[in-house]
Amino acid sequence: MLLSMTGHGEAQNQREHAMVRVEVRAVNNRFLKVSTRINEGFNALESRIEALIKQKIRRGTIQVNIRIEREPTPDDFRLNQAVLNGYRQQLQQMNQQWGIQQPVRLDQLLLLPGVVDEGAGAVTSVEDFWPWIENTLLQALEDLSQMRREEGAAMAIAIEANCQIITQQLEQIQRLAPTLAESYQQRLIDRVGKLLAEFEVKVKPAEVIREVAIYADRCDISEEIVRLRSHLEQFATVAAVEENCGRKLEFLIQELLREANTIGSKANDAGLARHVVEIKTAIERMREMIQNVE
Repeated sequence: MLLSMTGHGEAQNQREHAMVRVEVRAVNNRFLKVSTRINEGFNALESRIEALIKQKIRRGTIQVNIRIEREPTPDDFRLNQAVLNGYRQQLQQMNQQWGIQQPVRLDQLLLLPGVVDEGAGAVTSVEDFWPWIENTLLQALEDLSQMRREEGAAMAIAIEANCQIITQQLEQIQRLAPTLAESYQQRLIDRVGKLLAEFEVKVKPAEVIREVAIYADRCDISEEIVRLRSHLEQFATVAAVEENCGRKLEFLIQELLREANTIGSKANDAGLARHVVEIKTAIERMREMIQNVE
């Protein structure tokens, strides 16, 4: 089963006076890299968040954005009595110095900086919030996984189509392979005949046969055809059955390309080279897709 490394997932849950929103974005990466953004005061949970993601995802750059929104409650505000008393004493002293009989009003003092601590009780305990955040994060990861599975299924169809192209072109190469030595023999005889006519040089038939035999051995691609077909079958099996198979498929892509290059260099035939080009083009298309497979 192929899993794409790119995708997006989100989830949100609400409970009394608060809501948690989680958004997860994933892009391809050779390794796993997790980046987390969360409300101030909850940074201690980042290691748990990363550990949870590692249980679900093997490769990719994962960006997690967790936002906790709370409705204000009376516990969120605290009076800083030391600051309040300081303001009161200073204002009373100024009133005495200036001869002002007006009393210091409490409502005016409350407007001064530092008298009221906002958000003082916003986070009573990070531990109390973790089960709630964990559940929402798991929902977002499942939403992400669903998108990754859908994209992986689409890639599997495209990869299968390219495998069929490679198989068809390989059949054409296998059909042409036995004619390579015959074609070379005819070209060699034509060139020798031209030389004999021009320079009156005599060549024994045994020498021509020996040269053709050397060429036939050198351009024998039967072993490469067998290996390429074997790698292709293994590729299809791994893609259909194994999970988290991206790296193994990348290795098989390299082996497919290696065999295709060897066939092209050993055969040295224009007609056969066209089929090799089609195979290499299909392999490159597969390589681009495999780079996005977990």
